Amino acid sequence: MNLSLADIVLVVTGSTQGVGRAVALEAAKNGAEAIVITGRDKARGAAVAAEVEALGAKAHFAAADLADPKASDIIADAALKTFGRIDALVNAAGATDRGSMMSATPELWDWIHAVNAKTPFFLMQRAIADMRARGKPGAIVNILSINVHGGATDLTVYSASKAALALVTKNAAHAHRFDRIRINGINMGWADTPAERVMHADTLGKGPEWLAEQAARQPFGRLLSPEDVARLTHFLLSPASEPMTGAVIDQEQWAVGPRDA
Repeated sequence: MNLSLADIVLVVTGSTQGVGRAVALEAAKNGAEAIVITGRDKARGAAVAAEVEALGAKAHFAAADLADPKASDIIADAALKTFGRIDALVNAAGATDRGSMMSATPELWDWIHAVNAKTPFFLMQRAIADMRARGKPGAIVNILSINVHGGATDLTVYSASKAALALVTKNAAHAHRFDRIRINGINMGWADTPAERVMHADTLGKGPEWLAEQAARQPFGRLLSPEDVARLTHFLLSPASEPMTGAVIDQEQWAVGPRDA
């Protein structure tokens, strides 16, 4: 099984922490030539870039807010200027702010869709354009959510944004199958990330112990880790997963669909 990522230039959004950081480090461990780190926090970006370089890969931090309409161009231009090409892309960034059918505002809808669907779409467009211009195959992985199957009622807007990107994943995979650009997605289940801890402990006011209590009630006694998601992402980026494209994989410890009598 060929899991090597040798010689690829990889862009990872949301890679200053959590799943994106884990993806970047996993890629560096497995031979990636260069990794473009993205996010809003320059200090954290520099720290992750240093971690990547310590593992033997080149690194560049591109500061960008995915809510900015120019973000996709800022990131793509940085990758092309610094490393000359984009061989692979992982859209790992995501906004999880709560918004139900009745509580959501137009401003929340626009912001979450900009971060979770619009900018990933146009970053895919830039990456695919570069791959096609060079006549080279490539790989894209979109980090989605188990909530695309319906979602919690306080995550209506978030679920809709991830469902939009799930559709784009399949549509683009079909459109670019003969370019040999493989595009797959991961419906990530509940994961223990820095952002999730802040959301529940502080934003939702549940306190610092609540997430650990919920983790203990899961089938495996824990939530998904960023490293769990990074390992599956690594597989989907690697030659080992060829020629699979257009797949959207549920990475979850609760089977979707069945229920107890």
